[in-house]
Amino acid sequence: MTYEEINDMVEEMGFSFAYHHFAEGESPRPPFVLFLSPGEENFSADNLMYHGFKQLDIELYTDEKSPDAEQRVEEVLLQHNIYYTKSETWIESEKLYEVLYEMEV
Repeated sequence: MTYEEINDMVEEMGFSFAYHHFAEGESPRPPFVLFLSPGEENFSADNLMYHGFKQLDIELYTDEKSPDAEQRVEEVLLQHNIYYTKSETWIESEKLYEVLYEMEV
């Protein structure tokens, strides 16, 4: 997937979003989404690259547990036939829940 395709997919989730982070002082009220591509895995043979897989992280931030918000994210991922793993953590310093979706696209 290209950056534009990923951006369009994240937009379908219906939340305020940004790549990696919001500018200082411009963070919206939760829920909001950040996405980033922290790396890439390549499939190669015979000294040629056949296919590249971008790592994609989608981070959903909420101020309280929100199964509805998670379902919105997951429905869009499923509509795009994307397999993901999911984890959740409480960020004490921000007073926010982070639900992290990790995948390759």
